[in-house]
Amino acid sequence: MYDLIIIGGGAAGVFSAIAFKEKKPRSKVLILEKSSSLLTKLSLTGGGRCNLTNACFEPRKLVLNYPRGSKELLGPLYSFSPRETINWFESKGVALKVEDNGKVFPVSDKSQTIINCFLTEIKKLEIEIFFDFVLKDILKNNNFFEIDHNGRKIFTKNLILATGNNLQGYDLAKQFGHTIQKPIPSLFTFNSKTSYLKDLSGVTHNPVEVKIKDTAFSQSGSILITHFGFSGPVILSLSSFAAKYLNEKNYEAKISINWLSGISQDEIFKRLFELKNNCPNNFLYLSNIFNLPRNLWGALLDSASQNLRKKMNDISKSDLINLTKKLTGDVFAIDEKGVNKNEFVTCGGVTLSEVNFKTMQSKICSNLYFAGEILDVDGITGGYNLQNAWTTAFIAANSI
Repeated sequence: MYDLIIIGGGAAGVFSAIAFKEKKPRSKVLILEKSSSLLTKLSLTGGGRCNLTNACFEPRKLVLNYPRGSKELLGPLYSFSPRETINWFESKGVALKVEDNGKVFPVSDKSQTIINCFLTEIKKLEIEIFFDFVLKDILKNNNFFEIDHNGRKIFTKNLILATGNNLQGYDLAKQFGHTIQKPIPSLFTFNSKTSYLKDLSGVTHNPVEVKIKDTAFSQSGSILITHFGFSGPVILSLSSFAAKYLNEKNYEAKISINWLSGISQDEIFKRLFELKNNCPNNFLYLSNIFNLPRNLWGALLDSASQNLRKKMNDISKSDLINLTKKLTGDVFAIDEKGVNKNEFVTCGGVTLSEVNFKTMQSKICSNLYFAGEILDVDGITGGYNLQNAWTTAFIAANSI
């Protein structure tokens, strides 16, 4: 009889096993993993560098980065926040650093550093692992679970499902009475076949504001122009918050980009008109008074009007008005979602109202717990999804 069995050898599953065994070193803990190795997905996160959390230490601010689960995570993040995450890894000898936007990485810039830390703890704590686990059946008998592992019966008092976005994990949750919110992609790029900027692939600009037309979805940040459309933090964040809406629209929508976020239309037009009056013989495309990337500035001018390549004295007031509108509301058609290679996040999963977030225990099946991405919780890029894994795993383990 095991004290705890965890199904899933990813970030949430491994961390919950370690957190539990640290509190109860004499307990019997087992991880069941369907593949031949642990933490495969973790090795790929953050471009292989492992963005393991974000240095935002105020839970009320932190939860604003979760399109789904922000309300439910608030309490748990007071118990195990990014500060506790950083302290935990540093206590194990992992040197960490904080980069732009608060992203936290190992100093080594290698996910393997984090994986090695976990493997060392697993060995030290004598946590058992069954690899290549093929689940045939799980039964709940009174106060324990009976699991059929390749024809062998194993028993546990407590069970944590930490299967990520694996469909079998959702099926298990449904077996115990839970409902599943439809899993759909989150954190993706935007493809725009008709974008006039595709030749500028690799150009970045910050800050911009991007809105989905005819909706309330809007995000500000850095944008990356690509050969297929748009990427960068602002696009990934927008895709996350609008994931369900875009899925319903089959990823066809129109976006509006304000290239000069933070500057009003009146101020933009005023600067342009002052340039016309004060420097009539200057060429607008050489002036670049808003310090945009030069090739982007040129493309924006050409898209607004061919007259904008002339001297300021030959540019009409109406041309400057049209340019102002272009700079603050450049519209592009999005025709499909792209792939963000460094992220593997979905929204959807176990319905949050069916889980007690003070304990991470099921409200439907006693002694059944959840941790990580199996829940209908997801964050934007920046270390928030792994923080969800650490927090919910810690809460589940300590509750048990």
